[in-house]
Amino acid sequence: MMSSATSRSSLPSGLAVLTTFPDVLFIPELIFGGLVWILIAASKVLHPIVLGWVMFVSVFCFVMTATLLFLYLCGAHGGSSSWVTLDAICQVTAALFYLSAAVLEAYYTIQLRGFTFTGWWTAYQENIAAVVFAFVATLLYVIHQIYSLRRWKSS
Repeated sequence: MMSSATSRSSLPSGLAVLTTFPDVLFIPELIFGGLVWILIAASKVLHPIVLGWVMFVSVFCFVMTATLLFLYLCGAHGGSSSWVTLDAICQVTAALFYLSAAVLEAYYTIQLRGFTFTGWWTAYQENIAAVVFAFVATLLYVIHQIYSLRRWKSS
């Protein structure tokens, strides 16, 4: 049975991270964030500033999420309430970053239709997939953020 963050005001440690909501969302966040990272890295770069931001967000959030997951699995927080605040800050930051990156990537993909270059259709399809996965990652981080903020408020 999966426990909820609303019934506990502390962070889980060890394998309990994988059975506690919203912390179980770390896994799909890593999966979809990694897919965005791969698709952006493989795409044709016509506007480096836009894709640079999307790449930064995907790598930053992937590393942050993996680090938090590892630290929670190791129990590094030791039950300290300051880690609940850190968790809430990280989730809010990731949700805002991914929202901005997903919107920019969608705008870039719409603009990509106007270009004609060799392999544009493949690049267009890769960018559509990146947009979809970026919005899924955004949704996951927003859900995680809401429950992390509820846990922070009750701690």
